[in-house]
Amino acid sequence: MKRYVYYLTVATIWLALTACDQGSIMKKMTSPEDEATAKHYIELLRQSNFELIENELDPSIKSPDIRETLIKMANLIPAANLESVKVVGSHVLHGPGSRSANITFEYQFPGKWLLINVATQKKNEISTIVGFNVNPIPDSLEHINRFTLTGKGLIHYTALILIILIPLFALYALVLCIRTKPMKRKWLWVIFILLGIGKFGINWTTGQYFVAPLSIQLFGVSAFAPMYGPWTLSISLPLGAIVFLIMRKRLQRPNELTSGCTGSEQTTAPPGEPRCYAKLK
Repeated sequence: MKRYVYYLTVATIWLALTACDQGSIMKKMTSPEDEATAKHYIELLRQSNFELIENELDPSIKSPDIRETLIKMANLIPAANLESVKVVGSHVLHGPGSRSANITFEYQFPGKWLLINVATQKKNEISTIVGFNVNPIPDSLEHINRFTLTGKGLIHYTALILIILIPLFALYALVLCIRTKPMKRKWLWVIFILLGIGKFGINWTTGQYFVAPLSIQLFGVSAFAPMYGPWTLSISLPLGAIVFLIMRKRLQRPNELTSGCTGSEQTTAPPGEPRCYAKLK
């Protein structure tokens, strides 16, 4: 038990260090040129330079009410001094003769946070805006999507307990399988035990869940969080481990006896004894 506590502590520390370093990792993933271009358009919006923005808009997103939309977006940005800004999302796509960059920033003002997304496309040396969005959020993404037990329900606690117990159960069955002798097709049973069948996943932040019955997971569990995004915990049915533990006694049954004897055994049998003995395969 102490060993499991040790491993859990190490994993928790590693997750904390990874979370603290998200900013520097995202910075390395984002092109300075793309970041500067996106910030330029955001600054134009803050200054209500709508005409300059409209001149850069791609024809695919221009509409008769685009000016009204830009005004509404600008009104969401406070006039107060900006406290911090950081990149929380960055996606770049290269296509035949084109390049698209989609950058999302988290802007922090006194008591207010905004997610501002700018998507640009460069084709034939001409750069245009293909997406522009401003969305208020109640807190920083790091705080919203942090891994915490505060305010969680029964489904959260159940998933958390199972994500610890299922791999331990599979590991227990795996060790028994390896130590079981004699046993035919042991390597197939090892693979079967290692895999969890189906998937039940839960978004740790929102509590939303999904079911994927055709999925397979190693050791029956997984935990994943994108940069600045929510954790998703997934569990699978350890079917292989369950079936093995049920069938273990039969799988380790001694080899069946077979009858028959060689000619020498027949001729050397003592008087009164049967001429043919049962022997193991």
